[in-house]
Amino acid sequence: MRVIVDFDLCESNAVCMQIAPDIFEVRDDDFLYILEENPREDHRSTLQEAVQRCPKQAISLED
Repeated sequence: MRVIVDFDLCESNAVCMQIAPDIFEVRDDDFLYILEENPREDHRSTLQEAVQRCPKQAISLED
């Protein structure tokens, strides 16, 4: 599984970071960083929630 973020859409509002802080981080520079681009399978349900709750629909998962 691979986490993909469309940084042109992303507003770095940190919703994903609240849901999956071990995968996403918004730093002091107000940019979103993917901490684990290829997370373990046991993160799938949490990441699916982050995909669904992203206000700009900027996150997707690729198998």
